[in-house]
Amino acid sequence: MQIAHPIRALALAGLCLWPFGAASQGDGGCATDAMLVFDGSGSMVEFGYDYRQVTRIAEARQAVQIALPQVAPFRRIGLLIYGPNDGDSCSGIDVRFAPRPDAAKAVIDDVQALSPGGLTPLANSVRTAAEVLRHRDRPGVIVVVTDGNETCGGRPCAMSDTLMSEAQDLTIHVIGFRALVDYWTWDNPEQEIHGGDGTVAKCLAERTGGLYVTAQTVQELVEALQATLGCPLYGRLEDQSFALPG
Repeated sequence: MQIAHPIRALALAGLCLWPFGAASQGDGGCATDAMLVFDGSGSMVEFGYDYRQVTRIAEARQAVQIALPQVAPFRRIGLLIYGPNDGDSCSGIDVRFAPRPDAAKAVIDDVQALSPGGLTPLANSVRTAAEVLRHRDRPGVIVVVTDGNETCGGRPCAMSDTLMSEAQDLTIHVIGFRALVDYWTWDNPEQEIHGGDGTVAKCLAERTGGLYVTAQTVQELVEALQATLGCPLYGRLEDQSFALPG
């Protein structure tokens, strides 16, 4: 399911997310631990065709700085960053920390300090995050922020099927942040079969009952992080504006 405006879509479904309504640790959605799988690959610092455009990592830092303090007080969140490494281009899968209370500052600090590099071991990163969540024994949520495709030979679609056969209750949401699909990319064996007109990362969401959300701007990324990491509550959605850090 592709959603261009996740907050609006959830409003139509009769759902509301903190901070639009009060939440507590006792709410079912918030009691489930989450892992944020964050794209730190080299493409996060690419300018593309327009050198005047702000890099993805610069905008992602702004969005994380806004969104995480709003959701982290109500859910235990962990962080995995993929991309940067000192070995081969696909070995950079770094579990920064497992789910913990009030993780906003830790997530913000790690994303601020990130120096993107390497390729995109998407399938192995999600598999690692599931293991951190102990998905066989406990419910869990994985939120993937990615700007593109698997580029390390992994098979996200097949892997998501395997996870679902193993997991007690695992949901994977995928945020395609200024995502570009390169049909000529190397080491992406599922692209032709499963990619269609988008990234194979969509399989992760579609096959686990999660959301696939596209985000092109800082505000859309903030909304996507709220929609996927936030706490689902029934209620009325009110308009919310976001002040970007200066």
